Amino acid sequence: MRVRIRGPSGKSSTVSLDDSATVETLRTTIQTETSLSSFEVKYGYPPKTLPLDQLASTTLLSELDIKLNGEQLIVNEIKPLSQKGETHPPASDPLKSASSVTDSSRHPGSASKAFPSTSNPTPKSQEASVTPLSLSRKQNPEMADPPEIWCPDLQGTLVLRIMPDDNSCLFRAVASAVLSDMDAVTELRSIIAQNIQANPEKYTKAILDNKEPDAYCRWIQTEDAWGGQIELDILSRQFDIEICSIDVQSLRVDRYNEDAPNRCFIVYSGIHYDTIALSVHGEPPEADVKQFVQPLSDEVLPHAIALCQKLQAKHYYTDTAGFQLRCNDCGVTCTGEAGAMKHAEQTGHMNFGEAS
Repeated sequence: MRVRIRGPSGKSSTVSLDDSATVETLRTTIQTETSLSSFEVKYGYPPKTLPLDQLASTTLLSELDIKLNGEQLIVNEIKPLSQKGETHPPASDPLKSASSVTDSSRHPGSASKAFPSTSNPTPKSQEASVTPLSLSRKQNPEMADPPEIWCPDLQGTLVLRIMPDDNSCLFRAVASAVLSDMDAVTELRSIIAQNIQANPEKYTKAILDNKEPDAYCRWIQTEDAWGGQIELDILSRQFDIEICSIDVQSLRVDRYNEDAPNRCFIVYSGIHYDTIALSVHGEPPEADVKQFVQPLSDEVLPHAIALCQKLQAKHYYTDTAGFQLRCNDCGVTCTGEAGAMKHAEQTGHMNFGEAS
């Protein structure tokens, strides 16, 4: 059995466990790899808690209902209550976290998650439980002059190619990078549906935002459906390319289909996706380079993160936890995505914009 362990610092390691490995073996291995004594473990996507403390220490891993072979385990430190809030963690070096994978609280596309159901849902909240939240962002005047990064070693300038501000921005960003056609949205949505239908054991209701697979396939092919981790994972494998998604707010990098021969870079800014391209001096945008082969792509990555640092300085991101949202149906102002979800559950209103 092989599992990948990622600690809080973003550092990952792959370990092999033999058939006699137990829950205690895994717990000890995690302690060794992360140097943590108290921790929680999550796996899969969306990440689910692996309750090691609730399992008998002598239980064989092979006997668990959870199939861990090939999984990435995300390990977070659990601090004693007396320590919480007393210190601040050191600022992370974005270049050192480039191979990390974020959890569901900040994963790309989190705003498209289905709303949680209630025990006795009204018709309106029932509708909200299966309909994605529609968010639109406010204009950022500082982006009238988008930042660039001159890369002398690459003989070009790294630039942000901004996608239209619609519900298809993820698909446009990927299509722009892998097909050189940001309008190939319908094709990519169809690829998602076909892959889900072809792999019913992998794409269950639990994985698909609590939607039945057939319903999810119908939904993802509508123009209002957002994409997220599931879609990026499928598309990266479909086109045999590593997709690096850089979160502007945290500067963390999510890598899909890691170690594929080619790599492209997209930028996630909370509720929007764009594409990073290498612009060659004197050439039109049509001549942009958006796919990079190894080892060149390793040289591009720090420049891409530096570009996102400049975007961060211009506040080119939406803080989905704390930003102010205005309901476009009734005008009520809500705080964060959670507030908008609560309002949607109560009213059935689904259309929100970032308040100015």
